[in-house]
Amino acid sequence: QVHIVESGGGLVQPGGSLRLSCVISGSNFRLLGVDWYRQAPGKLREFVAMISSGNSPGYADSVKGRFTISRDNAKETVYLQMNSLKPEDTAVYYCNNGLNWGQGTQVTVSS
Repeated sequence: QVHIVESGGGLVQPGGSLRLSCVISGSNFRLLGVDWYRQAPGKLREFVAMISSGNSPGYADSVKGRFTISRDNAKETVYLQMNSLKPEDTAVYYCNNGLNWGQGTQVTVSS
């Protein structure tokens, strides 16, 4: 059974950084493309970043140049390094393997 767990969220000031982690167990991790999405209060869930099984990244325009996605196949983990955070980045961040969702991790950017 596939199990997805996100972590690393928290409260940070504007301009700060956080690194989110997504552990995906119970699947052939190295064959997976993995996405990060986020959902702010009152808004639809939106795409943030993706990484292919071949380690190719992709980003939403709103985070390009500030966020970096990476993966460690040995640890079955995908990371999302978030720099220069803005209040509009405040949301619950979710990891997705194309079929399953995690429970999300809250990111709050506020002074």
